[in-house]
Amino acid sequence: MNPYLKPLSLLTTLLILITYHTYAQGDREADGLNFASRSEVIGQNGMVATSHPLATQIGLDILKQGGNAIDAAIAANAATGLMEPTGNGIGGDLFAIVWHEKTQKLYALNASGRSPLGLSYDDLLKELDEIDEESIPPYHLLSISVPGAVDGWFELHKKFGSLPMEEILKSPIHYAENGFPVTEAISAGWRRSVPFLKTQPGAFESTFTIDGRGPHKGEIFKNPDLGSTLRVLAKKGRDAFYNGEIAIKIDKWMVKNKGYLRYTDFENHRSEWVEPVTTNYRGYDVYQVGGNVQGTAVLQMLNILEGYDLKSMGYGTVETLHAFIETKKLVYEDRAKHYADPDFQEVPYDVLLSKEYAAERRKLIGETAMKDVSTGVEVIENGDTVYLTTADSEGNMVSLIQSNFRGMGTGFVVPGLGFSFQNRGELFSTDSKHPNVYALGKRPFHTIIPGFVMKDGKPFFSYGNMGGAYQPIGHISILTNIIDFEMNVQEAGDAARWDHSGSSEPTGKLTDKLSTTGQVNLESGIPYEVVRQLRAKGHKVEVGNSFFGRYQGIMRDYENGVYLGASESRVDGQAAGY
Repeated sequence: MNPYLKPLSLLTTLLILITYHTYAQGDREADGLNFASRSEVIGQNGMVATSHPLATQIGLDILKQGGNAIDAAIAANAATGLMEPTGNGIGGDLFAIVWHEKTQKLYALNASGRSPLGLSYDDLLKELDEIDEESIPPYHLLSISVPGAVDGWFELHKKFGSLPMEEILKSPIHYAENGFPVTEAISAGWRRSVPFLKTQPGAFESTFTIDGRGPHKGEIFKNPDLGSTLRVLAKKGRDAFYNGEIAIKIDKWMVKNKGYLRYTDFENHRSEWVEPVTTNYRGYDVYQVGGNVQGTAVLQMLNILEGYDLKSMGYGTVETLHAFIETKKLVYEDRAKHYADPDFQEVPYDVLLSKEYAAERRKLIGETAMKDVSTGVEVIENGDTVYLTTADSEGNMVSLIQSNFRGMGTGFVVPGLGFSFQNRGELFSTDSKHPNVYALGKRPFHTIIPGFVMKDGKPFFSYGNMGGAYQPIGHISILTNIIDFEMNVQEAGDAARWDHSGSSEPTGKLTDKLSTTGQVNLESGIPYEVVRQLRAKGHKVEVGNSFFGRYQGIMRDYENGVYLGASESRVDGQAAGY
């Protein structure tokens, strides 16, 4: 090119880009898409949204082969367990909400595991005293509860599945044995985890590293041991995991390494179909799993926020964010004191989910940040993650969440099995009076929550936002973005997020309460003027420096007969339909 023409060429390109951006932004604003990073995905026959593009394609392939949304969800989850071990795997637990079109009913599954039957509360305290700990440490054999995910798959399949499990698990097995390219965000988390976890007893290093390190972006990774385990499950079913060869291997390894799970714990494991808990928010029926899961917090927060005219207050304003933050503080104190395994502790839903209780709690919210907050209900003293969603041509929809808890879990890997055990047991309290106190055969408190919304008796929106204690905040942010601020499903996830930390935890003491204003973190998309206004109200605010979760969602559009899908734009996820 003539050197004198090069600046003109660059200028022309720049003007084209500016003109295109202005035109596109104008279109986006005309359509209300002020925050969307990309368009919604639209599909007529089916939709899959997961945190990994290959897992999404695997789920979509199942739908195209004649499988239903339940088959697709199982296949996609098996794939994410392989491809995103930094968030989930068959050493963890699972929860799901399913809309079944044929029976016109919503179902909820609690597939979480229980504590060892051979470790009593008194023995636990002795063990903690020996290692000089007051609570259960996350990377210790004490933190392992029975993995419930595999039983969850087979419960879902037994009730709703259509394709055989051998067909459902075929692609995850292929990728385990032949390899898959590691994506960017997953690679970063994987490489952070390896230096510590590879020192754990067991086969972590030989299973999850390449030459002793985590894989880089684009590297091909194989996990043939997991492939072998999935082959056994595809051929022999869930009993191979809970009553057969896999349970036997785990028992022998635990005995050798002074762990606490035994064959009997696996033999006694069962998932539970439960009645989902619900509340109505501005005409939309919002559902959560409840029990030992923090989803009830979403419903409580919505009940309080229903008393505010959020639409007129505006998205991202100081008034709206102040209401959100103060509502979170109130509800999380209830969360810290009441949410526990319902087999051991009655959760007072009649009070916690009542509109009257919400109104009383709402009265506590003033013009400045609260710093002295406790539960409003008398306590009865007896007692990283992936989210995915699928939809099919029949109208079935699945909202499923699955996790190891702390990223890659404990790092304990039984040689030959290809997965790490979760550390969910860390989330028990050691306070003997607490509803969530450790006990034999008890399910610990869980942070992972699938969400589902119905409108006028029809399925409307299947969604989730993983991220530990952030999840209820993420849920109400997504829902208010759609219902109050009229965003589409992609825009609702892309809009700038907020977080608040410092509340009491279900792992703490019954006497704990929030005694400071806590910490507010905002994404940089919130105007700095709003940051200053929140600080003027007494909030401690920082921009960034927090984890704001990862989102997937599928909305059903009855008018056009299509599904609208969205996935997290901040990381590796993908929604796809056909």
